[in-house]
Amino acid sequence: MKLHREGFSILLISLLISIVIGITNYLLISSECQWLFISIEALNVVILLLIVQFFRIPKRHKEYESDQIVCPADGEVVVIEETIETEYFNDKRIQISIFMSPLNVHANYYPINGTVCYQKYHPGKFLVAWHPKSSTENERTTMVIKTADGTEILVRQIAGAMARRICYYNEIGSIAKQGEEFGFIKFGSRIDVFLPLNTTLSIEIGEKVQGKLSILGKLNN
Repeated sequence: MKLHREGFSILLISLLISIVIGITNYLLISSECQWLFISIEALNVVILLLIVQFFRIPKRHKEYESDQIVCPADGEVVVIEETIETEYFNDKRIQISIFMSPLNVHANYYPINGTVCYQKYHPGKFLVAWHPKSSTENERTTMVIKTADGTEILVRQIAGAMARRICYYNEIGSIAKQGEEFGFIKFGSRIDVFLPLNTTLSIEIGEKVQGKLSILGKLNN
């Protein structure tokens, strides 16, 4: 396991704050109230460990078939439905939404091989990630990947109530490769994937999925 580069500055600042709190706690409280000193130190360590685990990137490797749709994020499947996608396709698609809690790995991965043919960042609100309007009103990015045979799928990163920064590392023309990282969302968020109606799905509502390991379904040409 390694730590994501997006967490380096936050971890450094958190470590410095933790050290200051620890020193202050020792100088002002340790001799006055032992239980309070221990409680503050324990809380200090727990918060630091939670921040470290949030930016963890576990080692994962899996071989894929070219028509498989690789899960782009860790989390829980909260939506599977047919809906009208209005930003790019303007027609009916299968929407899969994955909610990522603060305890999940928050790196995002390309679900299919292809080329990024559309990429747009949208500033917005910070509604809770499971809110129905979060996919259209929250801060978000939209990316469309076109496969070699012309099939297109849309992937949308959505910030949540705690997530205040969406990171993405691609642009129009970028080469997408199944399972490679394309972005990161900090502190709780959601990923929406819009697929062709004839896609064969292999996940269910409420299922816990893992980025790079779980398969959402299969494209049918």
